[in-house]
Parts: sequence; structure tokens; C-alpha cells
Amino acid sequence: MQIDLHTLYCLIVGTLLVAGAMTLWERQAHPRRARELGIWAGACLTFAAGLVLAMNRALLPGVLGPALVNLVIVTGYLMVLHGVRHLDGRARLRLPLGVLAGLALLWATLGVHFPGPFWNYVASLPIALACGLTALALMRSRTARPLRARQVAIAVSGGHALFNLARAVLTPALVAAYGDGLLPAFGKATMYEGVLYSVAMPMSLIALVREEAQAQAVAASRTDYLTGIANRHGFFEAGDRLMAGLAPERPAALLAFDLDHFKAINDRHGHAAGDAVLRLFADTTRRIAGPGAVIGRLGGEEFATLLPGLDVAAARRVGEDVARAFAAAATDRDGPGIPATVSVGLAVAGAEDRDLPALLSAADRALYRAKAGGRNRLEVAAAA
Repeated sequence: MQIDLHTLYCLIVGTLLVAGAMTLWERQAHPRRARELGIWAGACLTFAAGLVLAMNRALLPGVLGPALVNLVIVTGYLMVLHGVRHLDGRARLRLPLGVLAGLALLWATLGVHFPGPFWNYVASLPIALACGLTALALMRSRTARPLRARQVAIAVSGGHALFNLARAVLTPALVAAYGDGLLPAFGKATMYEGVLYSVAMPMSLIALVREEAQAQAVAASRTDYLTGIANRHGFFEAGDRLMAGLAPERPAALLAFDLDHFKAINDRHGHAAGDAVLRLFADTTRRIAGPGAVIGRLGGEEFATLLPGLDVAAARRVGEDVARAFAAAATDRDGPGIPATVSVGLAVAGAEDRDLPALLSAADRALYRAKAGGRNRLEVAAAA
């Protein structure tokens, strides 16, 4: 079945209007990405407006019709690029405005004298440039890097860039060799590919936003809201993963912490002061244990820190440093100004035993001995 160009134009316009409406609808569910989704929805509507102009470009005098169509459609591609660059923070408009100004100047000078080649060939080059820059921005984006949908978005933008580059470079050679009769065929091929892009582009960008939101929800479910470190679920998940990936010859040490007389702190100074003490302890532990440690709040005033590769002596130094630094910071004038100490239990797993719950249980038994022995001290599990 043959489909004429007018029908293809109408099909893409309808697809873009639906895509714009879907993107605006998605915007309500993701207020954090409302700006980006709004820009991409505007891009879909700009594409649709450009195609409506393209269907009626003959009504405008001279080169004004093709030039205006090309400028409007390229604006849509630059809006997609601008929205992608916004994922990592505010993006400047200098690049999009510079591209549009340069394109308008070309149409006003060379386009007036060579309207046919400009419309059929040269007009594809700024589209290829904008899509190529979009693919590059996605590849470099810190926000998009961990997202699986990024690969699809890169493929869509990069593939569209290559198609338009090939149209600009190969079409003149083929037309020169076989005649102008090829131009309608190239026009239909461009429209068919445009239908695919108008579907895949908004879907891939919406998928990016959805996947990011899902990752943030998962991270929040594993994070203690008050202290910003892992909660019990997050600690065991990350700890099991760390233990499973640890080389057989490397030990793993676990420090179990319990803040001394924490209920008395809450009763005497209030829960806001108690929360400040908990945050201070988490920050102190995170600073001293280092980036390789897995730190979690297991409940109330109970914390745990898993230290990969540390033996008993090294882990003991970390635990004592945490206890000493925390006690000093708690009474510091820049801190909560409340005397607070912590008791610590230490257990170390050897190469043959990588069971995290068993390791925590051993550290807890040592912790109970520390509390029974007068608190504000560190005890080592008997197995270690």
C-alpha cells in the first residue's frame, strides 16, 4: 500500500501531538523534572507546528516558506537538546540561539540563491548537529549515566543524527547520478524515519525520568531519613554484596555501636537534641570509616559499620577513633553541647566465614560486654 507525503505529514503531526500530551501528563507525576518534561513537550508541539508549516510552505513567498519551516523544526531539536542538558543543572541558551542565528543567516544569504539544494540537502545538517549534540550530552550526563534508558535515548538521537547526515551527504550524489526523480523517494524515506523518531524520542526521554524516579525511591527505602546513612535493610543488602565480592584472603571487620544512656539524653534535652546527637554520630563515623565502609543505623541509637580488608588491630583503631572523635564533637561549642559517649563491639570474619548476620551477632555480644564493663569502651569478640 502506497502512502502519499501529505498522509505521512498528517501521521507525524498526530503522533507528535499525542507525544506532547503524554509528556505533559507525565510532568504532573515528576515535579522534580517538571522543567525538562515541559521543554520536551514544547519540542513535540514545535515539531508539529513546523510540519504544519511544511505542508503549507508554498503559500509563503519566495524562500520564506522553506526557511521558516527549517528554523521552526530545528528549534524543536534544540529544545530536546536543551532539556537533556538541563538534567545536570541549569543549561545556558547560548548554543541553541547561536545555531538558530547561524541557520537564519545562511537562509538569508545562500538560501535565497539556492533554495532547492538548501531545502533538500543543507537543511538536514543542523538537524544532524542538534541530534548529535543530544547524544553526546546523554553520554556525558552524570544524571543519566546509571540509567538503562540512557542507551536507548542515545541510540535514538545518534541514529537520527546519522540519518540526516547521510541525507545531506549522499542525496546530492545520488540525485546527480540518477536524476531528480529520486527526491520524492528520499522525501518519503525521511518521513518514515521521522515517524519512528517522533515515537521513540519522547518514549526514551520519559523512560529516563521514570527510571531516575524509581531509583530515587529505591534509594530512599534503603536510607535512614534522619542521618542519611543506610537503614537496616540497606545495610544488610550492601553488606551482603560487599562480603560476597571480597577476595578470599581479605578479612572483614564489623563494628557494632550503641550510644550510651541515649534515653536519658532524650528525656533531659528533648528529642530534637537527641536527633542532633544521632546525626553527629553518623557524620563522625562516615568521616573516619572512609568511603569503602558500609555504615548503617540498625534502629534507635544502634549503628553498625562493616570495614572490608581490615584486621582486628586496624578495625580497633577505627572504632576507638570514632568513639573519641564523637565524644569530643558532642561537647564542642559547634556541636550539640551534650556529653555523649558510645560503646563498641568488634568482630572479624575470616576467609571461611562470610555470614553477615553471624558477624553482627558476634559484634553484638562484644558490645554487651562493653556496656556491662562500664560503657564508653571497645570490646573484641572472643572468636576474633
